[in-house]
Amino acid sequence: MSADFDFQIGRWQVAHRRLRERLVNSSDWESFSGTCEMRPVLGGLGNVEDNLLHISTGAYRAIAVRSFDPAAGTWAIWWLDGRNPHVLDVPVIGRFEDGTGTFLAVDDSSGRPIHVRFLWLQTRAPTPRWEQAMSADGGQTWETNWTMDFTRA
Repeated sequence: MSADFDFQIGRWQVAHRRLRERLVNSSDWESFSGTCEMRPVLGGLGNVEDNLLHISTGAYRAIAVRSFDPAAGTWAIWWLDGRNPHVLDVPVIGRFEDGTGTFLAVDDSSGRPIHVRFLWLQTRAPTPRWEQAMSADGGQTWETNWTMDFTRA
């Protein structure tokens, strides 16, 4: 439903953890901080999450843009990275069930087809969590490569 992301409205401190390389069996993680602020748009049928990420090579901004399709009961999520401002990522599409959101897409990484999965976890807790995973084998196995843990600012 269109209120699925209401748990995230407001300002947050974010603890990021991200694999330095994806889909190469790496276990080399980097951790960094960030902030975000989410607000509803489209009369409640969408929202925008404005992020500031403090990675080791310098801070950058990015946004998540989300829209809800009431007829299908699904959300679409796009990511726009301020370091590459003319490229909108392929949207992941999905829904929430029992407080967990699962969103999927087919994309490519360096020319090879991959599946992408976003999970929203602990959405009923004071510290929600987002995870991104990718699969190079059609979704048989998943590599979680980025997590974000949110704490109210």
